[in-house]
Amino acid sequence: MQTHVPNVVFKTRIRNEAVGGANPFEWKDVTTNDLFKDKSVVVFSLPGAFTPTCSTSHLPRFEALYDEFKAQGVDAVICVSVNDAFVMYQWGKSQNAKNVFLLPDGNGDFTRQMGMLVKKDNLGFGMRSWRYAMYVENGEIKKMFSEPGHQDDAPSDPFEVSDADTMLNYLKAR
Repeated sequence: MQTHVPNVVFKTRIRNEAVGGANPFEWKDVTTNDLFKDKSVVVFSLPGAFTPTCSTSHLPRFEALYDEFKAQGVDAVICVSVNDAFVMYQWGKSQNAKNVFLLPDGNGDFTRQMGMLVKKDNLGFGMRSWRYAMYVENGEIKKMFSEPGHQDDAPSDPFEVSDADTMLNYLKAR
């Protein structure tokens, strides 16, 4: 298992009212260092924005338990998906996500270097992330919960151990 998060640059969009107009956003590169240096972070990754399990269970539960994660000393909760910044923004709006940072891994660089990039051609999704959650301190992966059956074109999409409650229970038991 990997011991540290990979060093990558994420292409994100941030709101900047100075840009003006109906779409006041600009591109901003966010590095792994920006996200993890000197921080305790919970990361969960899922196959895609707007997909059923991700939208009804995975993201909403991390959002609902955000304050409990903070109480365990977590600085940030990040959701990674192999989707572009525009899709992640619209998904966040549709989910009313206020606390979880939705991190677009549009090229799949982070996911690939984590060893979690899988083909989901059987669903017409192309390359996506396998479902997992991890606890990271200062860039070091302290605990990883990866769903069983990790493979290309998996016949199912298990959601058993990468959920918010499993992560929270782990943090409380430390």
